Amino acid sequence: MSNAMVDTSTIPGWGVDANSQNDPTYPMRHIEDQQGRGLNWARPEQQHPDVEVLRSIEHNRLPAVVGTSTPPSGLSGMIRRYAFRRSESDWLHWLLLMGADRINVVEGVVEDLAGGKVPNIPAEMGAAAEWRHNKKGLATKVGVGLGLSAILLFALRGRRDRRLDETSTTPVPVSPEQAT
Repeated sequence: MSNAMVDTSTIPGWGVDANSQNDPTYPMRHIEDQQGRGLNWARPEQQHPDVEVLRSIEHNRLPAVVGTSTPPSGLSGMIRRYAFRRSESDWLHWLLLMGADRINVVEGVVEDLAGGKVPNIPAEMGAAAEWRHNKKGLATKVGVGLGLSAILLFALRGRRDRRLDETSTTPVPVSPEQAT
């Protein structure tokens, strides 16, 4: 790394925002009163959804067009409803939404199994594309998954064996006099 001075006039695009006549955001930052706060378009007609649409507490209305293909449902929907009672600036809002996404995946697999369809989880996770484009990464993921599964299996097996040892006792021979 060099401490030499850089001639900024040789860098393409350097200082492009220095001239307010060439600044693309200048009109938005300096709105004149006759422009009406920058809104020079008519708001589209409001969509009236027929399913539940969650709305942030920071906004007083829904946008003109909303997604209604996957309304909140089940445990993940309950978590999403709780998350939307919190501010978007609260990290818990986003953690809850990410957790709800993961739970929704599990709910989808359970729904598939209940409907008699066995999901092809590797295909849905893009294993074929990953094999084609990132073999090393896929091998690492499979290796880590197998390693963690083996550790979990041994831990559960050892725990079960200890429990069986505690509950199983060898019968003590009883003499005929003690039996009566």
